[in-house]
Amino acid sequence: MRRELITHLINWKNKTVHKPLILAGARQVGKTWLMKELGRQAFTKTAYLNFEEMPHLQSVFDADYDTKRILTSLRAASGVDITAGDTLVILDEIQCTNDGRGLTALKYFHEQIPQLHICTAGSLLGIELHRHSSFPVGKVEYLPVYPLNFREFLAATASEQLLALLRTKDWPSITAFSAQLTERLKQYYFVGGMPEAVMTFRDTGDLRAAQEVQKQILLAYEKDFSKHAPSEIVPRIRAIWNSIPSQLSKENRKFIYGALQKSARAKDYGIALQWLVDCGLVYQVHCLATIQYPIKSVAEREVFKLFALDVGLLCAMTEMSPKTFIEGNALMTNFKGALTEQYVCQQLISATPYGIPHYWSSSSGTAEVDFVIQKDDQIIPIEVKAEENLKSKSLKVYSEKFKPTTVIRTSLSNYREESWMVNWPLYAVGEL
Repeated sequence: MRRELITHLINWKNKTVHKPLILAGARQVGKTWLMKELGRQAFTKTAYLNFEEMPHLQSVFDADYDTKRILTSLRAASGVDITAGDTLVILDEIQCTNDGRGLTALKYFHEQIPQLHICTAGSLLGIELHRHSSFPVGKVEYLPVYPLNFREFLAATASEQLLALLRTKDWPSITAFSAQLTERLKQYYFVGGMPEAVMTFRDTGDLRAAQEVQKQILLAYEKDFSKHAPSEIVPRIRAIWNSIPSQLSKENRKFIYGALQKSARAKDYGIALQWLVDCGLVYQVHCLATIQYPIKSVAEREVFKLFALDVGLLCAMTEMSPKTFIEGNALMTNFKGALTEQYVCQQLISATPYGIPHYWSSSSGTAEVDFVIQKDDQIIPIEVKAEENLKSKSLKVYSEKFKPTTVIRTSLSNYREESWMVNWPLYAVGEL
């Protein structure tokens, strides 16, 4: 498996001045693998400690933040002679330390032993970071980890030549292989980017086997709800989580609290929603009522779409049959649009530098552009088409109203430039 973040991690290792590095992301997106792979590639020694699996270590930070004393304990527990410069210290599931004191300790490691390389992670670390009162601001680096993007999926499934071609943006040559790229894209819709599901599909070629892995991951998330969330909000977390497929299947994909429960209101579900966001399990894409730079300044906080962590997990949540998916059953026409929008959202977040996008809706509600991104001083609308239907009424309305310099429509059609917009193939969204 090849992850693009490895390059980032090696650059971190080679910095003259570095801070402890925090990897945050949902359970089973590959954080532990990334840290161990960094140790394998770039360090002589790796000291791996998992505070969830080693509960006796959870109190190691309780007495004080004497880094020499703490290192003595870490050496004993890992069996590795930890020395600065050639050893990577991995503190996994660091949120399990008592009162989150492991996070606070990172500040003291940075101040007292700045040459030591410490990398930390945790499947529920986002929750701890959100509530932790003594988070070491300015003393750590932070790196989000997501499921494999489509480029990484191609690399993992022995499609290196297709990946290399895609990266060239040589559109005439790419178009000649569009059928193969589209086939891989459809596989990615179903398999998604959770590492274990991708590896299972790569090794077996069996979509159903990949789906079984996804179902186990979903069960693990359900257990986390009960085990780690405040008991009073667990039913609301489940209600939001389980509603995502139906919310995205609507023609208007805006999240509606009333779909959870009659007369449900935002204030009743706000904490539950934030829990899911902090865990990295959902992406919250906010609406823009107008277009103004910077776009975050005009985002409507209470109007949003809610996407799942991963397109493959979204398929698994619906218990979609691999046969139905591959044959393109007419019954899933509406959901195909939801999957495509989920895919594009996921790629914009994990495969491009633009972060979580926004979307635009007209005041009358008659026109809507699926995504809007900010690139330097440009604001770029992106319309998503699941097939080759290239009618773009909403995009035209947006363009006439706001006069953008760049306009993107992404679909299964090949790359082509028109007088007022560019059609960008769905399989190349990560190259935007």
